[in-house]
Amino acid sequence: MDTISGIEAPSLVSVVTAGGASRAAIATPEALWSHPLVDGHLDVLSILATWASIAPRLTDVMAAAAASGKPPGARPLTNVTAARLLGRPPAKVLCSGPNFTDHLAEMGEFGLGEEWQPYFFLKPPSTTIRASREAFESDSPDDKVDWEGELAVVIGVGGRDIPIEDVAGHVAGYTVANDISLRGPHRRDTPAAPFQWDWVASKAADGSLPLGPGLVPAAVVGSVADLPIRTTVNGIVQQDGTTANMVCSVAELVAHASRLLTLEPGDIVLTGTPAGVGAGRGTFLRPGDEVAVSIIGVGTLTTPISSRETR
Repeated sequence: MDTISGIEAPSLVSVVTAGGASRAAIATPEALWSHPLVDGHLDVLSILATWASIAPRLTDVMAAAAASGKPPGARPLTNVTAARLLGRPPAKVLCSGPNFTDHLAEMGEFGLGEEWQPYFFLKPPSTTIRASREAFESDSPDDKVDWEGELAVVIGVGGRDIPIEDVAGHVAGYTVANDISLRGPHRRDTPAAPFQWDWVASKAADGSLPLGPGLVPAAVVGSVADLPIRTTVNGIVQQDGTTANMVCSVAELVAHASRLLTLEPGDIVLTGTPAGVGAGRGTFLRPGDEVAVSIIGVGTLTTPISSRETR
């Protein structure tokens, strides 16, 4: 491959070359590029480990690529056989609970109150993350597989108890996520109210976090206060929202997450989904479907749905 489907802006990606070597690269809509600032890095996670020192120079290169279509000082990268976002799994993936006013409304909630604080659940990074165009395998129609298109924040500089006003200095950039959810096993038939909700069964299935296609630096994306998020299933629009409907902003989510635990370079923070999920209408994904999540200025993430063959 000489390009990566879904790339809309200069992005950092992890690739595998024809010889089997892994490396980081810069992707633009027209090409893949080698550049001195990413050469020598095994993958994007390796770049993020040095983000505090590399960010100013790399951001300038990516911004120039956004203006001209080519990163200055770059060389075309060919003979690439595979691509994904980080390469290796990050330490943590934190997913925001309900965080869009329109999604809350479609699920029957119309106000969280002034005292509302974000809450999160976790997805296991090593088994849930998939690249764009990698399939999610469904076990059974009883799973009731649902889509949730989301903006994902990628941490560049770690920290604990990060003030809201300092969050921008800790964010490397953004990517697109689909928080695939199994609605079937989410609620258990048990009289013990505290144990009715099975978050692992609903949110931690193998392959349930498609992520990508690349990492767009925050400086290239610019403001995330009103980014359109659109999800289609088989080309039909299901979600057509905007981050302007977030209850808690990106800065508030990251700051709150850092009060709960230490954030590390490469950690992913999902920010919630807008209205239009299948659960609100009783419509769910089936093998043969294809889901595409697009965020203008960040990219398009595509996930085919297939059936898992069990033995």
